[in-house]
Amino acid sequence: MRAAVVRSFDAPPQYDTFPTPEPRGPHEVLVDVIAAGLHPRVRSGANGTHYTSRRDLPLVPGIDAVGRTADGGLLYFVAPEGAPGEAPGTMAEQAVADLRRAVQLPPDTDPFAVAAAMNPGMSSWVALRRRAALPPGARVLVLGATGSAGRLAVRIARLLGAAHVVAAGRDPERLALLPALGAAETVSLLGEPAEVAQRLGQAAADVDVVLDYVWGAPAEHAMRALLTARADRAKPLAWVQIGSTAGTEITLPSELLRAAALQLTGSGQGSVGTAAIVAELPALAAHITAGDLAVTAVPVPLAKVADAWTDPVAPGHRVVLAPGLG
Repeated sequence: MRAAVVRSFDAPPQYDTFPTPEPRGPHEVLVDVIAAGLHPRVRSGANGTHYTSRRDLPLVPGIDAVGRTADGGLLYFVAPEGAPGEAPGTMAEQAVADLRRAVQLPPDTDPFAVAAAMNPGMSSWVALRRRAALPPGARVLVLGATGSAGRLAVRIARLLGAAHVVAAGRDPERLALLPALGAAETVSLLGEPAEVAQRLGQAAADVDVVLDYVWGAPAEHAMRALLTARADRAKPLAWVQIGSTAGTEITLPSELLRAAALQLTGSGQGSVGTAAIVAELPALAAHITAGDLAVTAVPVPLAKVADAWTDPVAPGHRVVLAPGLG
């Protein structure tokens, strides 16, 4: 079959031949791939930097896709786990779908919309459903709200019951679009750390949950600002670490853990089991197909994967590789 193939962690995938995968058990089927999203998680897997990477080459990237079964059914599925040679990714003409990790989609579903939105939407959906429950009237801070996943997190927090969402990010143009998605307040992360901390302390001191897509120094400053400005420091603050666009490490003074009710957790592969993630897929897929969670899909032929890997993408857009496009 033809596929996107990574032969070096220092270069984009190339359109090349790769052995067609074979189903390995009663729950697996071979599907024709219609659309596979080019997510940041896919990029980090393809360059060997993701924390789950085994750094085995060659490999086919892609962690999820929409595909069609032999009987014409439409599936959204998460790629099976395994060594790259045993379980190639989804950026190929065909892929193996484990029906225990798949969702049946209505026949009239837009496969490109689902492929574009499921992965970025899953990050906040699973975090709020499985890692940090929203109390009645909850207030949520999305730290890093101007990325694709953060943008969806604003809308998802409202869909799941948050009464007040504060959106914080660096891109002023993208930030200005977030009130229309449900953000009650926006905070710019541009400027000196002390200035940013003051703005966050004023806008989000009493939030119940932080969805953190940035980590690094911005999270350090934000954490101190929020915890020291809280009216009631004994009120729990659930800080859910999801992404690390600003750095992979922070310095966490012990005093912050003693002086406030900080509950620090993470949400991702490993911290949430596969069965729990799969259980959340149908509801999330339903919201996407209903148009509640919009990401603008940019379909690109699989044959142009090398260009798609490096070409810039407009805010709110996500590249979706499509083997069926000429």
